[in-house]
Amino acid sequence: MMVAPAISTFERYLTLWVAACIVVGIGLGHLLPSVFAAIAATEVARVNLVVAALIWLMIIPMLLKIDFGSLGSVRQHWKGVGVTLFINWAVKPFSMALLGAFFIGHLFAPYLPSGEGPSYIAGLILLAAAPCTAMVFVWSNLLDGEPTYTLGQVALNDIIMVFAFAPLVGLLLGVTSIAVPWDTLLISVALYIVAPVIIAQLLRRKLLTGGPDRLARLLDVLGPVSLGSLLTTLVLLFGFQGEQIIQQPLVIAMLAVPILVQVYFNAGLAYWLSRRFGVAWCVAGPAALIGASNFFELSVAAAISLFGLNSGAALATVVGVLVEVPVMLSIVSIVRRSKDWYEKGVAA
Repeated sequence: MMVAPAISTFERYLTLWVAACIVVGIGLGHLLPSVFAAIAATEVARVNLVVAALIWLMIIPMLLKIDFGSLGSVRQHWKGVGVTLFINWAVKPFSMALLGAFFIGHLFAPYLPSGEGPSYIAGLILLAAAPCTAMVFVWSNLLDGEPTYTLGQVALNDIIMVFAFAPLVGLLLGVTSIAVPWDTLLISVALYIVAPVIIAQLLRRKLLTGGPDRLARLLDVLGPVSLGSLLTTLVLLFGFQGEQIIQQPLVIAMLAVPILVQVYFNAGLAYWLSRRFGVAWCVAGPAALIGASNFFELSVAAAISLFGLNSGAALATVVGVLVEVPVMLSIVSIVRRSKDWYEKGVAA
């Protein structure tokens, strides 16, 4: 049986730090809008370069753990791969369409701006149709998840996304021609996957020439840096939208409801299916997280290109960005706490 990963004092109170960062981000975004606007403007094809640098600091520690010679072992985790593909492409977009129609098109419709309902629902669908890339490495690392599976699953999702995103969105939105923001998609994959993987593998090779202890010492140093970068990213994300949150708190809260329901539903379904199929916990955790999370850069860019910068669709995708980090951290906590329950079910 695997030994549960040790939790540092800092990680133990991570929920508290996350809550503080949300409050600080909203407050700073309101008090210093020009500063956050300047940071937000440092982007290429709607990919923010400051956030990209922080994500590098978050994901490189996990990528350093991957021995590319062992990537062939991903075949051993084919059940976990199958579960995640099923959730990402057969469940998530369609469940979000249903949840959007129920909550935004029906339950909350009287309280939302007139005529914006269809645009909000479109944004929610765009969010659900793009499975997450880089941030999954952060969640998997916090779980001490299987790194080769995580990298293999993310790479496979990226390949599928190139071919399936436009047809899937077109089907659900009833739009005959979807303009995929290829520049955002390709730059995001290059920045968040290809470049850090290459850097991490070159650094890993160099460190291992001095023995495994050198790599272990660097990982010990990078652990707190990674978490610090995560919290800084959270401050920035909420700071970017500080004015929106203060001006439209009720709209944002209502848009968050179907996103929250969908994320917890998909994560729970992926985790339960993994248990039923006997998937190892170190794979089931990342599988649940990959199944539930979203590629928000792509969804925001697609919403802006299809419906405009100030559209309800763009706002809905931005709410997904705000919800992503705190919600995924809560799922990390649930998966860690349920490890004994999970492994008893697999053993049985």
